[in-house]
Amino acid sequence: MTVQVGAAAPDFTLPAHTGNKVSLSSFKGRKTVIAFLPFAFTGGCTNQVCGFRDNYAGFKDLNVEILQISTDPSPSQKAWSESKESLPFPLLSDFWPHGAVGKAYGVFNEERGMEKRAAFILDEQGIVRFAKVYDPGTIPESKDLLAELKKI
Repeated sequence: MTVQVGAAAPDFTLPAHTGNKVSLSSFKGRKTVIAFLPFAFTGGCTNQVCGFRDNYAGFKDLNVEILQISTDPSPSQKAWSESKESLPFPLLSDFWPHGAVGKAYGVFNEERGMEKRAAFILDEQGIVRFAKVYDPGTIPESKDLLAELKKI
């Protein structure tokens, strides 16, 4: 079951494409967008991360951190980031144990071994204020997430 609005977001620590580890708990006091994506180097996922990159200033203006998570290994995420003119937010690898964070959030597709495309908005205390799993062929649009963030 997907983590529900009003619930505390499960904490995690994952390796980032930059080589360091990132913990969700380190962002307490800031709003956070957690966006899950199926695979690096695919069309929809490229549109997703480039949309966040192109609208990054709007998120920063609201003091929001963006965390993108997939089951790709960190070296693949690093190469993908570099092919996208270096993304200003971390790509986090849920590679091993495979999909553990996706499972905690209820968005891991066991049959395909990947995360479902999903977005969660957390308030400053780490409480989920928005949660959506996207249908295939659709992505989290920055303008929609920015509108949700302004409501918090």
